[in-house]
Amino acid sequence: MASQRVYEGRLINLRVDTVRLENGKLTTREIVEHPGAVAVVALDEDDSVVLVRQFRKAAERELLEIPAGTLEEGENPTVCAQRELEEETGYRAKRLEQIGGIYTSPGFCTEFIYFYLATGLQKGRSAPEDDEAIETVKVHFSDIPALIRRGEICDGKSIAGLLSVLFLYRNAQPKSTM
Repeated sequence: MASQRVYEGRLINLRVDTVRLENGKLTTREIVEHPGAVAVVALDEDDSVVLVRQFRKAAERELLEIPAGTLEEGENPTVCAQRELEEETGYRAKRLEQIGGIYTSPGFCTEFIYFYLATGLQKGRSAPEDDEAIETVKVHFSDIPALIRRGEICDGKSIAGLLSVLFLYRNAQPKSTM
């Protein structure tokens, strides 16, 4: 069917697609085109997670998050994950393992985030981009569920990445809260 680009930006584009539903009805879908991203759960030798705290304009508040960043055109996600980890936190990982990924909002957005587990961390120097003010925060991994429960970690990519490590890679069993 038809597709019309209605906005082109630095980070995203917006198009409106005409689609035919299974029942034959024609309708439109607004699609946000995003190049994709990476997000990194970085664990140090003391079982602490390296997080970043930064102001997010869309949320109008500071958020505590796992390091993440947008893929550059044609960039390998693993290369992007190492770059973003170092830029935002100053850490480099001896080991980076891709542990899955998510579509952030597949009803209207093409963004796919690749998740990585980073271990064997070596401290270096952070180099945030000019428009970023980032504070590095270390939290023991055992404190992560409580931070999520209290809403101190509240963005989707961070929750998904952290819980993926907790439940899929650390064989943790959920505790009943009842």
